[in-house]
Amino acid sequence: MQIVVDTPLDRVFDYLWTGVDIPQVGQFAQISFGRRDMVGLIVGVTSESDIAPDKLKPVTDVRTQLAPVSAQWIELCQFAADYYQRPLGEVALPSIPKNCRTTNTVALNKALTKLAILADQKEDPRSAHAAPVLNQAQENAVQKIVKSDSFSAHLLYGVTGSGKTEVYLQAASLLLQQDRHAQVLILVPEINLTPQFHDNLKKRFPALTVATLHSAMSEGERSLNWIAAHTGNARLILGTRLAILASLPHLSLIVIDEEHDPSYKQQEGLRYSARDLAIWRARQLQIPIVLGSATPSLETWQHANSGRYTKLSLPDRAVDDAVLPAIRLIDLSQDKPQEGLTPPLLLALKQRLEKGEQSLVYLNRRGYAPVIACDACGWMSSCSRCSAYLVLHKQEQKLRCHHCSLEMRIPRSCPTCGNKDIQPLGRGTQKIEEHIQHCFPAARLKRIDADSTRLKGSAQDAFGTVHRGEVDILIGTQMVAKGHDFKNLTLVGVVNPDTALFSQDYRAGERLFAQLMQVSGRAGRSAQKDGGNASEVIIQTRYPRHPLYLALKNHDYPGFARTCLDERRQAGLPPFVYQALLRAEARDLRLAIEFLTHAAEFAHQEQIIFHSPIPMSMMKVANSERAQLLIESQSRPALQLFLKAWMSYLRNTRTAVKWSLEVDPAEI
Repeated sequence: MQIVVDTPLDRVFDYLWTGVDIPQVGQFAQISFGRRDMVGLIVGVTSESDIAPDKLKPVTDVRTQLAPVSAQWIELCQFAADYYQRPLGEVALPSIPKNCRTTNTVALNKALTKLAILADQKEDPRSAHAAPVLNQAQENAVQKIVKSDSFSAHLLYGVTGSGKTEVYLQAASLLLQQDRHAQVLILVPEINLTPQFHDNLKKRFPALTVATLHSAMSEGERSLNWIAAHTGNARLILGTRLAILASLPHLSLIVIDEEHDPSYKQQEGLRYSARDLAIWRARQLQIPIVLGSATPSLETWQHANSGRYTKLSLPDRAVDDAVLPAIRLIDLSQDKPQEGLTPPLLLALKQRLEKGEQSLVYLNRRGYAPVIACDACGWMSSCSRCSAYLVLHKQEQKLRCHHCSLEMRIPRSCPTCGNKDIQPLGRGTQKIEEHIQHCFPAARLKRIDADSTRLKGSAQDAFGTVHRGEVDILIGTQMVAKGHDFKNLTLVGVVNPDTALFSQDYRAGERLFAQLMQVSGRAGRSAQKDGGNASEVIIQTRYPRHPLYLALKNHDYPGFARTCLDERRQAGLPPFVYQALLRAEARDLRLAIEFLTHAAEFAHQEQIIFHSPIPMSMMKVANSERAQLLIESQSRPALQLFLKAWMSYLRNTRTAVKWSLEVDPAEI
């Protein structure tokens, strides 16, 4: 019997079966692996082995109470393992909830019993909300999606508020009606978007089980939902990126909402792109996939322009009389800010308060201030373990590193010269909140960022207060920028967006445009009032004539994308070249560079370009010093062929350096 386990060893292990009924491929088996008892996945059943029968360890148990995963699911995991250069066991086993692959079967049996009880509790389908009437563009999109009888990739490109979600729901509804076993997978980029989407699904499909999968769930919750999807009991599956590896035996449609979002790329362990795996899975199963966005990734936009994907456009907002917000650029060289906010933005906030409307102030930097400093000697609150500053969190009276989580009490005086006049520099969401409260003491404020939503359920509660109209001014980071439908929000103020304009990351401009377009889309989603343009976006910048801001002001994503793609083509950057990034970290940067230099000495191929090893932009994190080696090719197959041989070579290289490979790196 051939079994894979969650181990860095890239191989299949042979075990002996001594039972009567022969297990099936796709079942989970309990085995003794080294000195531990583990659960592995059966990927082959054979009577032959290179190991003598008396040397084979026996299988301890097989999880017969759980249906085997399909051959297609194993094939998906094998593709991910091959493409991202990881062992199959490291891909397949971690994607299964722990309670389903633990040696203790109590939790698994409990989940199966609970699922059987829930399956008998049918909801009344008559309680479903009637689907709204679609406009012509939405109706055309739905029909093209559901009429696909084989693989087809659709880019649903629509302005914010154009009703992309309604297209997803009505396309799903038609497919679910056509096949009583069909399953629909809907991915969203962030966990805090799942409650709102889950509520929409339950209201529209009250007679169907909706399974939710994301990393913030308890093991019991995740196991129950995973098994519901695996058995076909759940016909609607909602999740973040990890849900793309869920076992779905009757998958008929995949939807990727906000497909451009970088959150779909896993940044540790198996560094996979959920969007790219979703496209491969749709092709494998010969089913349609919908990629929705107001600001598609340049890779997706290029595929749509070349005809590889079908572009479905939603040019108008779905709500009658709802119009896109007017975008106003405030020149910081003329309108001087006080504590980060200019007079025009403060006046606009005051006017919205007087009208009883909601406002959003967006700053993608949490904490009170990014650093504290001493004017006397130039000391700054640097992290002792990272190439970063300790961020001031005033309410907690702490300095905190956002990279390694090191915390310190705020010093009473400069640690270097003893000067007691040390001051915060810059500002984060906490400081903006404090200043707005000072300017508008009667206003009801709510700050939503990673600090204010640490506790489980706190983000959902916070967004609930906004939706119920209990908040006048919302202050937040990118957590508030996506997917939320704030009915009474008519003003968005953007603070300090300029830093991304000069980043060394070539994707920074693309991401900034997407962030600003998304956060701008939170305004004016309801019908305009008093016959005028009721919504407005105010962006404070020192570069009001920058092409990115001018394209944003005109809501011109196609023009912005065209310029970016031309620049990428000339510079030889993705999507016109394929990349992989080898990272190394050690206590000493010299050791990391030496390892990468050694790695680059591997036999080169003509189609592979090696760049020189360099320190990473965030060179030091948690006392480890990091470097990277970039390789490129104009041929994806050539790059994959090279990586397979290269990884085999590196795995056999003895080194104390910790290293990892990322294919299609999200950041360089």
